Amino acid sequence: MPGRIFVVAAGEASDREFRCEPSWQRLTWNAFLARALANGSDDLVIVLALEDPLRNREILRALPDCASCRLLVIVPREGSPEEIDLAFRAADDVILWPERADAVRQRIQRLLVPATAEFDQAYENLVAELVQVNLVGRDPRFLSIAERLPTCARTDFPVLITGETGTGKEVFARAVHFLSRRRNQAFVPVDCGAIPDHLFENELFGHVRGAYTDARGDQRGLAAMAEGGTLFLDEIDALSLAAQAKLLRFLQDRQYKALGAERYTQSDIKLVAATNGRLEEQVAEKRFRQDLYFRLHVLRLDLPPLRERPGDIVLLAEHFLALHSQPGERRSFTPAALEQMRAHSWPGNVRELLHAVQHAIVFCRTAAIPACEIIPRMPAGSATGFREAREQAVQDFERSYVEEMLRRHTGNVTRAAREAGKERRAFGRLVKKYGLAAGHKAGQS
Repeated sequence: MPGRIFVVAAGEASDREFRCEPSWQRLTWNAFLARALANGSDDLVIVLALEDPLRNREILRALPDCASCRLLVIVPREGSPEEIDLAFRAADDVILWPERADAVRQRIQRLLVPATAEFDQAYENLVAELVQVNLVGRDPRFLSIAERLPTCARTDFPVLITGETGTGKEVFARAVHFLSRRRNQAFVPVDCGAIPDHLFENELFGHVRGAYTDARGDQRGLAAMAEGGTLFLDEIDALSLAAQAKLLRFLQDRQYKALGAERYTQSDIKLVAATNGRLEEQVAEKRFRQDLYFRLHVLRLDLPPLRERPGDIVLLAEHFLALHSQPGERRSFTPAALEQMRAHSWPGNVRELLHAVQHAIVFCRTAAIPACEIIPRMPAGSATGFREAREQAVQDFERSYVEEMLRRHTGNVTRAAREAGKERRAFGRLVKKYGLAAGHKAGQS
């Protein structure tokens, strides 16, 4: 017997966008927790996450802990990676909105009857569709790499992703995770360059109480956090030779021992590593272990820099503009801005383009964004080398963006980080990096 259908909306705007059948019961979030989840698994709850990103994330984070019935989550096609990630982990099915009414009806009908081979295939197709939403590009080289993702995801072999800074290595790593059988488990990203060498083993494997003087309790390591899921090691070439040896042993044996523990723990994770360096050269120079290189170099994805896929520049810029503009805003680029973006070399790649569009959204007061708001002019006499120009462009944007976020939130780092879409700790590091002390307000430097 089909169960009842409940609808939970994040806000009134979502209610207007999504028309419900008269027989469907609409619930507030509190009523949803109190009533719908107390019933059996025959009931279906449709969660509309179409408007407020902060409210969406709050609701989506709570779903896995309280879902005793079937869940269908509807998220916008241009939603943030975090929202899509949370929806994907929580739901029995996910719909990217807008979608045809008949397609929505078919999805709902499938969830109200026992799973079939047809439903399983539809779900796999949805996963592929979901991944493609975040991979924006039409360049043949880019598309050929995207086409290899399902193959990389089907196996448990390590995946090595290479490319310059800002080419989207973590986006591709997440895509591998979502296309794999591990999609409903954790994706744990790690910046290897941020882990001090003497703490690497503790961070990766954890420790038990009493392992050393300050070990007052057990602490899970990154390997335990990623159990059943994917461990993403970014900037893997930043690891010391000693840390590389520990990682190699872990990959070979598929087991680890927490510091101070008496026994080994068997591990089931998929490893994805990334680097913006040339590992072959580092192996030749004895700065990267050859055996670890061969262990990682099973499946490889080489991401092209943005300057080698110029046809995607405007496509990406318009995608970022739609993604980060305020709801209801209609922003566009002037023809001159589009032409200037095409002509720019983008040394910081897709990340630099994203930051440039975000900068324009924050500071440009007109609906049509002119060229002068997109490409920063290099001061006379500045460094002209590729690496120096890239670093200077990124730093200039970071400082102005962080300063503006602090000004808008009167120095509240937590709120500024939330609007910027960054973790508070990472945002705080940027505040310290550019000497913008907490409490920074407009007019201060």
